[in-house]
Amino acid sequence: MAIERVEYRVESAQELLSTLTIDERCGVMLKFEDFEPNLFAQLLVDAPQWTEWMV
Repeated sequence: MAIERVEYRVESAQELLSTLTIDERCGVMLKFEDFEPNLFAQLLVDAPQWTEWMV
């Protein structure tokens, strides 16, 4: 169940970013890192490939 929750969160983040322009994606991720550093750190652990979503 925990793995499913992680996969859902990762897929949701990826889906959201896919709807944005590159500039918007960068802005969202910078704000995310600033306002939710613990969740951002967890994203880095759960989805180290997140930088691929930025292009």
